[in-house]
Amino acid sequence: METKVYMPTPTNIRHCAALLKRGDIVAFPTETVYGLGADARNETAVRKIYEAKGRPADNPLIVHVADAAQIKEIAADIPAVAVKLTESFSPGPLTVVYRKKSIIPDIVTGGLQTVGIRIPAHPVALDLLRDAGVPVCAPSANLSTKPSPTTAKHVMEDMDGRIPAVLDGGACRVGIESTVIDVTTDPPRILRKGGIPVEEIVRVIGDVGVVRSDSTALCPGMKYKHYAPKAEVLFSAYYDDMHSTICEYYDKLKTSGKNPVILALAPRAKLYGSRAVMTVGADYRAYAHNLFADLRLADEKGYTVVIAEGVEPKGIGESLINRLIKSSGGQII
Repeated sequence: METKVYMPTPTNIRHCAALLKRGDIVAFPTETVYGLGADARNETAVRKIYEAKGRPADNPLIVHVADAAQIKEIAADIPAVAVKLTESFSPGPLTVVYRKKSIIPDIVTGGLQTVGIRIPAHPVALDLLRDAGVPVCAPSANLSTKPSPTTAKHVMEDMDGRIPAVLDGGACRVGIESTVIDVTTDPPRILRKGGIPVEEIVRVIGDVGVVRSDSTALCPGMKYKHYAPKAEVLFSAYYDDMHSTICEYYDKLKTSGKNPVILALAPRAKLYGSRAVMTVGADYRAYAHNLFADLRLADEKGYTVVIAEGVEPKGIGESLINRLIKSSGGQII
């Protein structure tokens, strides 16, 4: 199969929308990461996503819609707290989990009777969804377990020859996936930390629960190793002197013949002396934006081990910790 990359002109967006409507799959940009989309009502089309990604079938998919009106076509009931969340954070990096209508087949939800829905905050994604006129389920457009793609180039690294089309909308603004909140429970519970910090959600709706782990994949990213490059990934717990431990591990790895690199915030890079460092930006938001791209870049540069600085567990830092745990398989130093 030839994979074509399209710039997001009105003509190309209409073409990609037509592909979705006829049962093909299309990679497209959102503000979080690039998604691999299919008509969420079409089991045959959805199956193509699992095949292209090599994704386990019990790992549910998030459904993307153009506006709040489309949520009513998919969700069996919409509690008041969900309306408040949508009004506060949508379009944006928030996925709300509802009880689903039968219009959404079980293949989309991993057999669950709930479905995650979000309205992406990206003009290309919204134009595509409006032109397609169908709900579009879309996991990240990468091979399963690999770092999520934040550019069309990343998508092509994994999906070239596997899908018919990629819409190139530039680099994603947020860089990590959406926060997922389940409103079918009381109180609502956070299933995945992501682009909207938990503190912001609490300010809007009050206290929420947080699911730490579950034997059942209640949303994408819960059950399996994710976001992993070819290189081994380690990350440090956060504390004032963590750079000393990182330097010690780096030197041991270098002595053993490995080729390590350190992911560090720009203001801290000088702490590592002449050791190989990739700066991830000036603050935690930049770190989140650049993490997946830098994991892929580490592979391109031939590094065999990535040692990532830890972050404080607050705000977007909690989402970063989640991604670092998943990409490292829990290897904390």
